[in-house]
Formats: sequence, structure tokens, C-alpha cells
Amino acid sequence: MIESELLQERLRALPESPGVYIMRDEAGQVIYVGKAVRLRDRVRSYFTASAGHSFKTQELVSHIADLETIVTASELEALLLENTLIKQHRPRYNIRLKDDKTYPYIKVTVQETWPRVLVTRRLLDDGARYFGPFSSAKSVRRTVELLDKLFPYRSCNKEIDGQARRSCLYYHIGRCLGPCIGVADQAAYQEAVRGVTLFLEGKQEELVAGLHTQMETAAESWEFERAARLRDQIRAVENVIQRQRVVSNALSDHDVIALARDPAQPGQSGGETCAQVFFVRGGKLLGRENFVLTGTEGKDQREIMTSFVEQFYAQATHVPREVVLQSEVDEAAIIAAWLRQKRGARVVIKVPRRGEKRALVELVAQNAAQALTEMRARWLTDQHKTAAAIAELQEALELDRPPMRIEGYDISNIQGQSAVGSMVVFQEGAPRSKDYRRFRIKTVAGADDYAMLQEVLRRRFKRAHRDAAARDAAARDAEADDSAWARLPDLILIDGGKGQLNAALAVLDEAQLEIPTLGLAKQREEVFVRGVSEPINLPPDSQGLYLLQRIRDEAHRFAITYHRRVRQTEGVRSRLDDVPGVGPRRKAALLKHFGSVPAIQQATVTEIAAVPGIHLALAEQIKEALGG
Repeated sequence: MIESELLQERLRALPESPGVYIMRDEAGQVIYVGKAVRLRDRVRSYFTASAGHSFKTQELVSHIADLETIVTASELEALLLENTLIKQHRPRYNIRLKDDKTYPYIKVTVQETWPRVLVTRRLLDDGARYFGPFSSAKSVRRTVELLDKLFPYRSCNKEIDGQARRSCLYYHIGRCLGPCIGVADQAAYQEAVRGVTLFLEGKQEELVAGLHTQMETAAESWEFERAARLRDQIRAVENVIQRQRVVSNALSDHDVIALARDPAQPGQSGGETCAQVFFVRGGKLLGRENFVLTGTEGKDQREIMTSFVEQFYAQATHVPREVVLQSEVDEAAIIAAWLRQKRGARVVIKVPRRGEKRALVELVAQNAAQALTEMRARWLTDQHKTAAAIAELQEALELDRPPMRIEGYDISNIQGQSAVGSMVVFQEGAPRSKDYRRFRIKTVAGADDYAMLQEVLRRRFKRAHRDAAARDAAARDAEADDSAWARLPDLILIDGGKGQLNAALAVLDEAQLEIPTLGLAKQREEVFVRGVSEPINLPPDSQGLYLLQRIRDEAHRFAITYHRRVRQTEGVRSRLDDVPGVGPRRKAALLKHFGSVPAIQQATVTEIAAVPGIHLALAEQIKEALGG
């Protein structure tokens, strides 16, 4: 399985210590980062043919050209280093929080004399209090708007010296205590800021109790105006509390996490998972957030949940006393120790099987599934965003016309075996699944992705040329003109960098076609075009980039799905069809009776002979051919 002498040398030198391993491709790019309690055992397992690897892992191994390890003092240090390296390199085969570098937080500048409440995307060690992460700027703005109404802190960026000649409107409407004009009481202002932090921590009952005490004190001191303001504030906070759903009287400080997987149907992007987190504080649902994970195709639920928990709490500013999960995580004891270190107190990780907590987990899972459906539908049906995406691409790529029809291509194979190609079509920013096409690679031997891509493109444009010629000769009607083969795209998207792009351009030159073509490199989401040595870097929040990513991911999903089907078909053919005496009918009878080839392997000769049409001598031949 291993061809490289360099890799063999690396594997022989692997330490038995805990640590992190980094895998690179032929270009030196980091394609996977992992951690291990024993590096030697974990890394070598990737290169063991009998390990029963998933398709995704097999694909990863086929691209490994080099690897390195970093030894750590403990499993906990390995976990922390793995998170850092994944965030730094964003490896292609790791499960990742989508846009994890840009999640927003609420920042309370408690280190300042007159603290403010800000929205930020950077966590700094500056003495401020941070709350989050939130999944979107919209959810942060909604929370900050509520805080603005509930607490009279300043929202300006002025330097406060108490000497301002006049106050702003917020002071006059009771939304600020007026420190700029010197009328704010420092103690009262700090109480307002403390109210903000208590509210964000989910301690509303404690907040209301404190406000009641302040109101009574103000009334006893005949400060009736201040007492009235506090009364109104109490009512506003209580209105918020009443709207918060009571989920359990038994739960106090809990996060409940569940996942929803992408169904990966034609016309939808595969490889994405939505994680939803319910924040339960004092038995009430304080809030919830959705997060999208990419690179999850072919991964099992346990691995996805592990990756999400590690990446989410690496950024979270609060760790609850108990984390309730939909499914188990790998190395739960290590993760619990890490969370305990972050929290400063014991943290329990629990996967409930029944009862109230299990019902809550199922509710979170339903919400995650709904959120995933809504996110996809919202983007695909938002005409403003799709129009903006197409316009951005036309401008960034300097196209003569808007790319209304975009074709995406990808290749899938494992070391040249069962090689296939895919063509997906997006029309006006939305998938047009009826125009998708699949290709079995016929002329390329070995693992040559460039040549495979060229074969796919040659066949596609040869078919386009043939259809166009036939149309001209027979004067085809308008419906035929709209076929997937006959219509040429406004833009071609190749999954890959310069190498894949140049391979595609060579085919277009052969066909004398001038179709704008680009390569989208997954490592850094760089866009490569003809005649430009440096990549085009679209902004991370660009609608144009998001559209390209959706097309690239859809082409990848479509290729992998077909590749998996081909491999399964070839696996059955090569092992049953080569047995003398086993024709289509007998093969169908065997598979109907046992369900799969592995099940036939596990059966005895007598059990195989019990299948209609299979005599004892043939059963012995089948058993010998399949082994087991």
C-alpha cells in the first residue's frame, strides 16, 4: 500500500508518545491533522489494508506524500495543539467549522472605567469579558439591541472625562446614565454593567433580585425617579424571562448538542452537517445557535461530534457544568479534562439514552435538521444573493457576460482504481440536477488525475460538438437545443489548483473553445485563472466565493457517490462473477439470500448449498473463491 521510501522511513521512526501528526500531499500542503495517544499505532493504522477504512480515509491515504509528528507531554496537550493546527492550516480532509475564523462575540469592556458593550470577532487577552461565539452577526445584533433596551450603559466611543458640554439623545431617553457630562454615578453605572454580564450568563433571577434590592433602597432614600427607572427595568427583564421556554426543572447549567447530516441528494451539496447547541441555564432555554461543519462526508457520527465539541469549546467563552450530547465522542475523558481546565471546575459529558434529557436531545436534533433545510433553501431561493454572486464573479474574473450557467468538474479514484468523473450544472446560481452527468474513466491507467480530467472534458465537448452538428443538420426544435450536452457553459469550474486548470485549458485549446475556466484550490480557497500567475483571493464573505464553493462541493459529492457505487459493483463482480458456474441468476439468488458478499464469506458450505440453484460442489467452489 505504501510506495514511497520516504513514507516507509517516517513510519519506522514513529514514536510511541502522545502527540499530533501532520499529513501533506505532493505539493507540500497540509491535508490532514490528527492527534493520538500513541503516535506509532495511530499513524500506522492508516496504512493497514485490513483496517476497514472508510472511503474518505482511503482517499486521504492515496494523497499522502509525507508526514511529520509533534510529540507532546500529554494527550491533553495533543488535543490543544491539534485544534490550533486545524485552525491554522484548514486541512482538506479534516472536519471543520465553516468560517470558524469569523464567528462574532459580545465584548464587555469591564477593564475600562466606563465599560461598553461591543461586537467583535477577535478574542484578546485584554481583561474584557467575552460571550459567545454566536453563529451569525444577526444573532449578535439581536442580543445587543435587547441589552441596549434593558441596561443604561454608554454606546459611544467618546473619551469620557465628564466635561462634555451636552449629552446625546440616549441620555435624554433614559438609555445612558450620562458619564460624558459628569452626571453618572460610578456605582450605579457598574451595577448596570454587572446586569449586562449576569444577563449574558443566563442568571436573570439573580439579576432581578439585585434590581429589586436597588429599587427598594432608592425608594427608602426618596430617590423616586431612580426607583421608577429600576421598576421599569425589572419589568423589561421579567418580560424577557417569561418568553424564555422552561425546558426542565432538573437542568441548571447545561449545553445540549445534536447534529443533522446533509441528505446529499442530487441538487444539494454534500459533506455538510449542521450542529445545533441549546444553552440551558436555570432550567430555561437561554438561547440556541447553529453551526455548519464541512468535510463531514464519509465520516461517522462519533467523529463529527468529537470534532465539533473540540472546535466549539476551543472558541467558547463559557463551559457549563454538563454537556449533553446526541452521540458519544472519542477520548471523552481527555475532552472532559480539557473542559474542566477551561471551566475551573468539574465538567460532565453525558449521552442520555432515555428520559427527560434524551427527549431534549431529540428536540435539538429536530431543530438542527430544520435549520439545515432552511439555510440551504434560504440561500438558493434568495435572488438577491444569487444575483450578487453572479455579478461578483463577472467582475472579479473580468468576464464579458454574467456566468448564468456554470459547469463544475471533479475526479474521484483511489490510486487510479474505479476512476470516475462528474459534471454538475448550476443555472442562475441554483443546481440543475437534470443536467448532471457521470463519466467512467476508460483511457487512463494509473493515478493520473490530470489525464482523467482531460478525458472527461474531451468526451463532454466532443458530445457537444456532435449534438450541435446534428442540430444544424436536422434543424432541431428549441427543446432539443436546451439539452445538457448541446448547451455550452458560461464558466467552467475545476476542483483544484494550477495543475488541474492547465490540464483543462489544454483540452479547451484542442477543441478551439474560448470558455472562461477557473480552478478553485480547496486548501486556501484560491481562484486560479488563465494567464495570471497569482491566485485571485475573493473575500471570505463573498457571495461569489460561496457560490463557487457550493458548485465545487457538489461536483465532489456527485463524483464520490458515483465512485462508491462503482467500487461496490466491481467488488461484487470480481468476487462472484469469476466463480465458474455462478451466472447472473445464481449471483442474484446468493445476494438475495445473504444480503452481501461479506455475509456469504461468513456462511458455511452447507448454508451456501441451501440457496436454490446452488449444489454442494458449487457451494464449495464459492466458499474457496471468496475465502472467509
